[in-house]
Amino acid sequence: MAAIAVSLATSLTSAVVPSSLTSFVFNKLNSAPCLRITFSVSRFSSYRGGGKLMAHSLVRATLGLTQPANIDVPKIALSAKEIDVAEWKGDILAVGVTEKDMTKDDSKRFENSLLKNLDAKLGGHLSEASSEEDFTGKPGQSLVLRVPGHGAKRIGLVGLGKSATNAYAFRNFGEAIAAAAKNAQASNVGIVLASTESTSNESKLNIASAIASGTVLGTYEDNRYKSDSKKPVLKSVDILGFGTGPELDKKLKYAEDVSSAVIFGKELVNSPANVLTPAVLAEEATKIASTYSDVFSATILNAEQCKELKMGSYLGVAAASDNPPHFIHLCYKPPSGPIKAKLALVGKGLTFDSGGYNIKTGPGCSIELMKFDMGGSAAVLGAAKAIGQVKPPGVEVHFIVAACENMISGTGMRPGDIVTASNGKTIEVNNTDAEGRLTLADALIYACNQGAEKIIDLATLTGACVVALGPSIAGVFTPSDELANEVFSAAEASGEKLWRMPLEESYWESMKSGVADMVNTGGRQGGAITAALFLKQFVDEKVQWMHIDIAGPVWNEKKRTATGFGIQTLVEWVRQHSS
Repeated sequence: MAAIAVSLATSLTSAVVPSSLTSFVFNKLNSAPCLRITFSVSRFSSYRGGGKLMAHSLVRATLGLTQPANIDVPKIALSAKEIDVAEWKGDILAVGVTEKDMTKDDSKRFENSLLKNLDAKLGGHLSEASSEEDFTGKPGQSLVLRVPGHGAKRIGLVGLGKSATNAYAFRNFGEAIAAAAKNAQASNVGIVLASTESTSNESKLNIASAIASGTVLGTYEDNRYKSDSKKPVLKSVDILGFGTGPELDKKLKYAEDVSSAVIFGKELVNSPANVLTPAVLAEEATKIASTYSDVFSATILNAEQCKELKMGSYLGVAAASDNPPHFIHLCYKPPSGPIKAKLALVGKGLTFDSGGYNIKTGPGCSIELMKFDMGGSAAVLGAAKAIGQVKPPGVEVHFIVAACENMISGTGMRPGDIVTASNGKTIEVNNTDAEGRLTLADALIYACNQGAEKIIDLATLTGACVVALGPSIAGVFTPSDELANEVFSAAEASGEKLWRMPLEESYWESMKSGVADMVNTGGRQGGAITAALFLKQFVDEKVQWMHIDIAGPVWNEKKRTATGFGIQTLVEWVRQHSS
């Protein structure tokens, strides 16, 4: 393990424990196997170094004396086995069936060979029960039978619809299995598809990964803020009928790594603003860098350092809060080999958004949910965690978050103020609740200055995008067809839903100011488009850029919890650029 050298610079005049981390820089020294950490902290601040990532960590007490419980995320053993399904032993054997698989002959017996074999072992009870319960294999249908005296204690049929051809369907299948396992208090599950004969080996690898991911994520519940919570029982998952070997084992390990990153991202978004301040978000980022110090460096800039970089747009948003801003920059470089691509991922990091002086009021304003306004940063940092585990070669990746709060005070930004971004462009603030784009402006400029060839930003940016696409689909804006094709390919492989939206240049007329270069928001019409056009003003023309508005899919309203949306797509996109 690398030795650690620590330098602490502080202006404290009395013995006060520091509270906010304002500069944290990791640099790997060329002269020795040592990790240098530099802190610079402000008066009356406190920092506790070390610790695990959010998914396993205990954050210090804050407003309300709330601390998340130190609950370790249960580890589920994923393995591939090639055995006779009827001979598998465990708590639940889950079979994914299409409507075609449920076809029966004149004697009301299954025509599908796997189902016919299982039914014969059960004396016809499976076909009989499916008829009685009118189970036809439609999406969302499930049927679980207790079968004492057999290898599996229960056999479950889970509907896949007319056909299941994409990662989204198979991930949902995995989540349905997780729900059945919870209800049955099952500790081990076997998973098989009724029909895989015509499936290619490559498709089998991707299907197995999607099923495994869905099962792990479906099992997980964020109980850190509950006084009494039950631990998941599920310990192992056997993937049956997909073959065995190192390729499949590697794919399941990839699913495990990415799923742990999604859980990390969910926990960041679920954490309330009185726990997850900009300083704590920065701490979580630095823990990623220290955990994977062989491939990561981290730089956390404080307000003064951001001022030196002329980030007036970002600092204008942060000005009202007692919690100071923290500008986060993680840099991934592979442990060996040449760099063939330089990428940047930029995430909106508003740990709470009151709306500022244009305060969020009235029905539907969702001010109580504005802890999720840092969902873009959660996606970016979740992707960083996964990349640290996967370690893709040949690609350099910058992870950038301008973290702050949008609050109200005498020092805060007012409607009508003019702020100046770090590229010199001036912005008349006609709405303080259009703050995310102001922080992203300086973050995008910073990303371009790192030499990134391609940049993706993710943000819970507009309600207009939710109105247009609903709660499950993210809006994509980019002038680059090449980048669009890459990201949509990654999203399809990951099972996340995106829809490309137009960048209608004529709409920029509504963003012009009489006294500055631009205003920060246009009219109600085309609000998601004008927001994207605003961001475009801060990206170098030579850089391929994409904006993803995740305001809808960042949150599951039915379950009242975060989704971790975007992480899987980002990791897959980076992996596709790997040599």
